[in-house]
Amino acid sequence: MDDEGLFTVGRLSRRTGMPARTIRYWSDVGVLPPAARSEGGYRLYDAGAVARLELVRTLRDLGLGLDDIRRVLERRSTLAEVAAVHVDALDARIRTLRIRRAVLSTVARRRSGTEETKLLNDLARLSAEERRRIVEDFVDDVFGGQGGEQEPGNRARHIRIDLPDDPTPEQVDAWVELAGLARDPGFRRRMRDLVEHGAGQEPEGFARFAKRVVSLAGQARENGVSPDSPEAAEVVARLLGDADAAGRAAVRERIETGVYAEADRYRRLMAVINGREPTPSHADDFAWLLDALRA
Repeated sequence: MDDEGLFTVGRLSRRTGMPARTIRYWSDVGVLPPAARSEGGYRLYDAGAVARLELVRTLRDLGLGLDDIRRVLERRSTLAEVAAVHVDALDARIRTLRIRRAVLSTVARRRSGTEETKLLNDLARLSAEERRRIVEDFVDDVFGGQGGEQEPGNRARHIRIDLPDDPTPEQVDAWVELAGLARDPGFRRRMRDLVEHGAGQEPEGFARFAKRVVSLAGQARENGVSPDSPEAAEVVARLLGDADAAGRAAVRERIETGVYAEADRYRRLMAVINGREPTPSHADDFAWLLDALRA
């Protein structure tokens, strides 16, 4: 400090531990103006500059830009206002980093090549709005035109399917697979056919039919009922009602082509993405029914 109680850049640097070049730069951009100049033109700072320098360093450590800091120091914006903006920005950044970490974990676990890695990253980094549109477009295509407030298309629109802020690699895996299914024209066509014509001529026939398969066929399977037995024939009759030969053949064909398994897989992926424990797969129950239909 000189005779007038002012600091040179060098002495201010030693006092605060900040590099002299940083102090000069902050002075140049206006966040740390000097209190005066020496006869030789050197910048001089008063005791208030020490406190101001500590504040600037703190705000920089918190990620605020120099323009924002200058507005705060000049009282053109309050610190609370600037901090609120930066909280939002940090939240977005943190979410991006978490998704990036999950994608890299998935790449490492699956030993993905460059093409798959790009696909994983592209799908995982879609905005929440873009992910919502993928699902809604699928729901509209599959369930559209069915009508009725309580029918699957309307109910499905209210089902949240989105990655959480801190997704696990398993959730990223599930989202990538589900997005692939939702955008696959063949899968959409098979699901639409299942909704419109499968297991009872109603839009909600599949869900109802699947529950009955789990209840009736699943129970018979667990009880050791042979698919070619008279008891199995009774179970099939209860499941399919008065369906004629063509109706039974259609159900058999859908099981053989795996459409019920695909629908079950989609449902299980939804559960993983939403952080729920997936319900058990009922592939064995449908396999038992297929054997009974063949018999």
